[in-house]
Amino acid sequence: MFSQAFTARADSIAHHLETVFLFTENDVRTTLIPVTIFALSVAPKYDPTHVWHAPLWIWFHLLQFNLANQIQDPEEDRKNKPSRPIPAGRISVDSAADIRWVMVPVCLLLSLWYGTQALLASTIFAAFTIWYNELHGDKLGLSKNVLTAILGGCLEVGGTIAVGSRNSGIDKAGALAIAFSSTVFATTLHAQDFKDEEGDRLTGRCTLPTLFPKAARFSMMIGIPIWSYSLSRIWELDALSTTAYVIYGAFVGSRFVMYNTVDADKQSCKFYSLWYALG
Repeated sequence: MFSQAFTARADSIAHHLETVFLFTENDVRTTLIPVTIFALSVAPKYDPTHVWHAPLWIWFHLLQFNLANQIQDPEEDRKNKPSRPIPAGRISVDSAADIRWVMVPVCLLLSLWYGTQALLASTIFAAFTIWYNELHGDKLGLSKNVLTAILGGCLEVGGTIAVGSRNSGIDKAGALAIAFSSTVFATTLHAQDFKDEEGDRLTGRCTLPTLFPKAARFSMMIGIPIWSYSLSRIWELDALSTTAYVIYGAFVGSRFVMYNTVDADKQSCKFYSLWYALG
């Protein structure tokens, strides 16, 4: 009897943990891994024993954001993303909303352990999460890009600090890297919107692909190679690395113009995520 009760309890805990993870599942490849790599690359005081701190800090904040995002319009998710926890019936909107607001102080307390800069990054992240979701800042294409770039910058700041020694900060080189990363993200982020273009049109969400479908695709073909070359020069890469990165950028950018089906856009988005991580 005790064994059965223990097994049932363990299964229940595993179910809830899986539900929590599913809120962030789609961001593991596109955000968690690239930002973690970025943090490990630019941290001024790298502590090998803190490697896992970066993805932990980043994931907790991604959970906060995704909870806020996915409680906004569950009906849209039932049509376009039925595997998400709420439309799949794994958790109610009210329960998800409760966890969403609990995550704010949890993230702030976690950040307090790492010092003032991490706490500031977490505070800004929480504020812009409200702007993006509860205040519907994501409904306009340019607003969405800028807000997402700021949120991404906060993740980079927090992750970079978390991987260092306690109360470490970000040096000038790290700040410059974050500034460039956020700018690149703001000007190319709509690469992730092409695959959702049809659903965005149905719900009335204004993104650059829905507002300027052809121009948005051509901006990928032009912008990504230009950024590839510019970043290569900024970080003083050798000629071979520069050539390889620019060629890959041209390949990624041209895909958005040459192939415009939903499946092709999903694949192009994966190539874009790798390009951004390499930058």
